Amino acid sequence: MSEHAFISIQGVSKHFGDVPAVEQVDLEIHGGEFFSVLGPSGCGKTTLLRMLAGFEVPTSGEIYIDGQTLSAIPAYRRPTNMVFQNYAIFPHLDVGRNIAFGLRKSALSKSEINDRVEEMLELIKLPGYASRTATELSGGERQRVALARALIMQPKVLLLDEPLGALDKNLREQMQMELRALQRSVGITFVFVTHDQEEALTLSDRIAVMAAGRVLQVDSPIGLYERPNSSFVAGFIGTTNLFRGRMEGLENGTAIVDAGPLGTVRPGCATETTETGGDVVVAIRPEKLELHLAAPSDRANVVEGRMGSAAYLGDRSHFHVQLSGREEPVAVAVQNTEAPLAADPAAIDQPVWLSFNDESVVMLRTE
Repeated sequence: MSEHAFISIQGVSKHFGDVPAVEQVDLEIHGGEFFSVLGPSGCGKTTLLRMLAGFEVPTSGEIYIDGQTLSAIPAYRRPTNMVFQNYAIFPHLDVGRNIAFGLRKSALSKSEINDRVEEMLELIKLPGYASRTATELSGGERQRVALARALIMQPKVLLLDEPLGALDKNLREQMQMELRALQRSVGITFVFVTHDQEEALTLSDRIAVMAAGRVLQVDSPIGLYERPNSSFVAGFIGTTNLFRGRMEGLENGTAIVDAGPLGTVRPGCATETTETGGDVVVAIRPEKLELHLAAPSDRANVVEGRMGSAAYLGDRSHFHVQLSGREEPVAVAVQNTEAPLAADPAAIDQPVWLSFNDESVVMLRTE
């Protein structure tokens, strides 16, 4: 276990009968970190969170928090608390009693509990709400109350199972900012489970990407997006264009790849060491491609194609460009910083050119 690890998950697996939900997961989470576990439905992320909470028992492996093994510690004695997607607000209790619910058997006096509740209401920006009923709260306010009820117990780790999933888009984005500010304010470790890539990128110090019960990559949001280690991660974190290619050799330590319709490329980032002649996959993000209506003469990497469908999205436009020898169109994202390129139906099938920098190309391991 690393000396910097506040939470250490070592070789943890969980099987339900013959069905593996989590397979040989090793993770280290730092104290005070906002750590997200990201993956599609059924990848095992919620099961992993429930094992941290003590609601599920690992089939094998061990979990430590602050150097203490959790194997013999029941859920109610662990230094964790959990916030769920459905809020779990008690409808028969007002806001103050909802927040104070976990303290009902504590040794604190009534005035001390009231003081703690008022502190929590200030923290979640709902001062004066103690006497309101659950039915008087909006979805965002209910989620804040659920957060306050978890935090009032002063856990070392707050576990969050897709807590913003039931909110509409605008409120969800607002709550993301408030949740991040709240975590920085209280300074405790947050472990956050989500299937929403943008949400994970917005909130997290680091992210673990899971698929089929396994952790594929752990990195910062920038590291995952700019330097994915597999085609799954590249495709799951945002949008990307994948090209199958062949390793042609090395030039001054840089890979030279025949990427088919994309031409010969020299990936600026290589996550796989491949012998000459080996199959590889290269990825390039839509926003890393420049779209030209005339062939540029001042770009190193240029490939000709034909315009496909286009969509104007206000701040940006999305285009599909068909390259010779490639069935799937290439996605291109263009910021509309000036007059946008016309998304004119008459422009379909007209010649266009794509250019890109080698630094924008990532070589991935084949899967």
